[in-house]
Amino acid sequence: MKKIFLLILTVSFMLPSCISQKKYAALEAVNQQSKDLLNSATLKLNTCIDDKVTAEADLKSLKEQVTFLKNNNEDLINNMGNLTTLSQKGAENLEKSLESMKEKDLKITVMRDAVTRRDSVTLALVTSLKGNFIDFNDKDIEVNVEKGVVFISISDKLLFNSGSYVVSERAKEVLGKVAKVVLDKPEIEFLVEGHTDNQSIQNEALIDNWDLSVKRATSVVRVLQNDFGVQPERMTAAGRSFYVPIADNDTAENRSKNRRTRIVVLPKLDQFYELIEQGMKGGSN
Repeated sequence: MKKIFLLILTVSFMLPSCISQKKYAALEAVNQQSKDLLNSATLKLNTCIDDKVTAEADLKSLKEQVTFLKNNNEDLINNMGNLTTLSQKGAENLEKSLESMKEKDLKITVMRDAVTRRDSVTLALVTSLKGNFIDFNDKDIEVNVEKGVVFISISDKLLFNSGSYVVSERAKEVLGKVAKVVLDKPEIEFLVEGHTDNQSIQNEALIDNWDLSVKRATSVVRVLQNDFGVQPERMTAAGRSFYVPIADNDTAENRSKNRRTRIVVLPKLDQFYELIEQGMKGGSN
């Protein structure tokens, strides 16, 4: 992977001299996407390393249990003088202990496999979203993953006019790209959150910032449903007012950061548990 990345960098430096600016810009975009993929792969690698450390710790614990059982077995044999004198009860207890250890190891393996499969789905979703938003400024649209949950944050200037909750025509291009990804993945459910800055607002149509944030969220949900056919039962609209800022509201620039709409891909815990159950059933065959 490092060799591929170095090759991409080398080509990126050589290309401007022999191709048009437009093609060069497109290649730069592909290069950036490759970097994003590399970062995602690195993140996944680090997660695998952490899982390996955990597995090694579990293995050490199991080995200590085996050693403890072996020592007990040897003491029992020495005390009885002969292996044939080992009681039936002692043999049954030893067998139960070994079965318990095997079951514990199976559960650890199954859970690790389920987490890996979930992370693979998350990585594929993030890659699709970033690929669709490649034409937009990173400051206006951000796609992040936190603790296995995908967040899409869209600045209000792409969606609404100041103090308005009416989705602009330009914004529908952005929401159309979101819809394309979620329609391709019917198992996804998501939450649309409206966020404002702390500047008070009140007029004939709006009571306060709570009202504005909720109406912006419902406006986005309606566009996704009515214009792009996203099933309404997959969406939840919510307003957070100015109570969950990402920056202090002390400058115009920071207030602009806080005025945003966030789409949260909700984790399907029931599907995650189904993966674990399927793994347990497969392991018991």
